[in-house]
Amino acid sequence: MQIYTQLKENIINGTLKADEPLPSIRNLAKDLRISVITTKRAYDELEKDGFIYTITGKGCFVARQDISLLQEENLKKIESHIQEILKLAKSCDLSAEDIIEMFSTIMEENEYE
Repeated sequence: MQIYTQLKENIINGTLKADEPLPSIRNLAKDLRISVITTKRAYDELEKDGFIYTITGKGCFVARQDISLLQEENLKKIESHIQEILKLAKSCDLSAEDIIEMFSTIMEENEYE
């Protein structure tokens, strides 16, 4: 699951580009010191979900991604993070205005980076 999640994240955020070759299943398993079967399962799931493709004899590559699919994935993540923020805010007795002010301050700080 960790291999799947990390590769998927790197594909979604653009760290891994379309048609970029991935490490071979055997090499990745060796580097991570895990079973080849575990690595193969992760690659199979990524291929099933459309994140990678395999060319027999050449290896696995990053599939071209539908921008709307990537945006939807990121929106789901944002919603999940917002839910967590709301839980924490409630436990700290923060108002919506407090959260918005914190968010605005952080955005302003990040504009200069």
